[in-house]
Amino acid sequence: GVQNVVPRCPHCFNTLANEYPAFGGEYQVMHHTQLIDQLIADERIHLDEDVMRKVTFHDPCFLSRWNDETEAPRRSLAALKRLQVVEMKEHGKKSFCCGAGGAQMWQEEQNETRVNVERVGHALETGADTIAVGCPFCMTMISDGVKAKDVEEKVQVVDVAELVLAGMKKRDEA
Repeated sequence: GVQNVVPRCPHCFNTLANEYPAFGGEYQVMHHTQLIDQLIADERIHLDEDVMRKVTFHDPCFLSRWNDETEAPRRSLAALKRLQVVEMKEHGKKSFCCGAGGAQMWQEEQNETRVNVERVGHALETGADTIAVGCPFCMTMISDGVKAKDVEEKVQVVDVAELVLAGMKKRDEA
């Protein structure tokens, strides 16, 4: 009876949207950044709080390269008040990501520099204090890259959803 599926993982998004239909999986699949974008556009999420950060967005390979979705996360970030978004080199459909839906986490790379460490270098070049992600594997890989570069005090890694939450008006718990 499931009609809608909202995965946070772009690899799961790809599998559910593009592979499961061959096995009878007929449902609407939206990545969580697409849902957030839609909720903002429909004014069901109100962004009233200032989010004073300089942010760069890391495009997950299975969202951008494999499924051509680069704008939903950017529109959500652009909707935040007092948030400055800067682009890294190799972004969008030409994102510098592992290309394996997070699979690089489970194997040793053969290259001299690990993908996540090099990508954090790209982020640091922008002067951003925050690296936004839309993938739990990217969150781990980019966070590990931040640790490897010893910039944990300078740069925070957060999901787009966390930034949107920070921009939502705080409600009185009473």
